[in-house]
Amino acid sequence: MQIHSSIPELRSALQQQRRRIAFVPTMGNLHAGHIALMQEARAHGDTVVASVFVNRLQFGPNDDFDRYPRTFEADCEKLLNAGVDLLFAPGENELYPEPQEYHVEPPASQNQLDGTFRPGHFRGVATVVLKLFNIVQPQVALFGKKDYQQLMVLRNMTRQLALPIEIVGSETVRAADGLALSSRNGYLSPGERAEAPRLHRLLQRIATAVATGDTDFAGLEADAAAELDRNGWRTDYVALRRQADLQPPRGADDRPLVVLAASRLGNARLIDNIEIAACGGR
Repeated sequence: MQIHSSIPELRSALQQQRRRIAFVPTMGNLHAGHIALMQEARAHGDTVVASVFVNRLQFGPNDDFDRYPRTFEADCEKLLNAGVDLLFAPGENELYPEPQEYHVEPPASQNQLDGTFRPGHFRGVATVVLKLFNIVQPQVALFGKKDYQQLMVLRNMTRQLALPIEIVGSETVRAADGLALSSRNGYLSPGERAEAPRLHRLLQRIATAVATGDTDFAGLEADAAAELDRNGWRTDYVALRRQADLQPPRGADDRPLVVLAASRLGNARLIDNIEIAACGGR
């Protein structure tokens, strides 16, 4: 696996490849979910490129930028074992050599869900991803569905800016008890880790109810949020939305839907979602 920290070096290496590039951007602290993305990328490209960069622009003033785990040596070993061909690991001065005055501003329609509770987050994500796309110039890029709203923002950005890149959404990888794998799960204490699967169980309950005909969407959302809060969580949202645009459904037959949630347990902010099929099932 080649490792490059400078943009000119990476571009030179990629020019020598001259093959279909599949790209997986990450912030490091890799887990099995990231590795599944790398392995899936192999099916989409001849050359698999990963990046590791903790992007300051997508962290708010009260977020965890300073304490976000940096595990570069372990990440390199995992990427090597996963068969990644090239790793781009720039320093902050390489990617942002001057103040970033140009940004990608997602539409106001995304100022909801995580856009409400993490203002500026998606602007930071979209800006760095567009910059990475310009550097790597992949034909396909892979992102996990766990970050469902992020995936939609990046798909829309790619389409509206006419970027020649296919965006692939990969299924969420979970622990045996259903907890979605996340770099932030490491913030959980043992007791909090035992409690954490409740989030997925509640989303499963909502998805099953909706798929079998329950149309009291507001009641389902409120009941789940209340149960989380009774068990020590601090809930940002539990929301049923249309898969197409993450807007609230206009009626009981406005499908397919996705149920999304974000809630804090101890020092960890956990997010999860479940897609609900249009005609029953999940």
